[in-house]
Amino acid sequence: MRTIGLIGGMSWESSAIYYRLLNEQVRDRLGGLHSARCLLYSVDFADIEQRQRDGDWDGAGRLLADAAHALQRAGAEALVLCTNTMHKVADHITAAVSIPLLHIVDATAQAILQTPCRQVLLLATRFTMEQDFYRERMQRFGVALRIPDVAEREDIHRIIYQELCRGQMLPASKQRYLDIIARHQADGVDAVILGCTEITLLIQPADTTLPQFDSTALHAAAAVDWMLQSATK
Repeated sequence: MRTIGLIGGMSWESSAIYYRLLNEQVRDRLGGLHSARCLLYSVDFADIEQRQRDGDWDGAGRLLADAAHALQRAGAEALVLCTNTMHKVADHITAAVSIPLLHIVDATAQAILQTPCRQVLLLATRFTMEQDFYRERMQRFGVALRIPDVAEREDIHRIIYQELCRGQMLPASKQRYLDIIARHQADGVDAVILGCTEITLLIQPADTTLPQFDSTALHAAAAVDWMLQSATK
């Protein structure tokens, strides 16, 4: 089994999900007492979030590049960045190390391509929904993203940062998300991406009739695929 390095803490709520999923999937695939061989570097999210608000993406990228370099020195053979939004600075990370970064958009897009879905609603932080880095990479796979309107984006973003990142899952917020999904479903979208790693805390597959692509679960599964490649040959 190869060793994966996790850059987490953004937020730690979703990083805990990554850790659980990696270990559950390794156990399920290998059986017995097998668990994931992984290293975790968990940043202080307050430092990252301040730089997000200030628009200091280079500064945030340097922090994550330092984390990536530390994980490589500690023995990681590939990296997983346990957040969607901070893939905006993926180039900072890849420039700092000589090991691969398993990109969350690639894992999500490859799952979408296994289905007929091509008009997909993106629920994520405001940064991920409004900036080009996520949408453009998804378009390389032929997947068109539908972005919520301004008021919807504000609510989605607020719920992520003020509630989900703090471990709060409120029924009214869940209903707001479901109302947004339903409106866009009526307008022709054929699937939804849970494009922030915390959203899986709030929305579950049984909550919608639309197919859901949970970026957290898909990213973790791709990491396990990579970890076990040498073990399954």
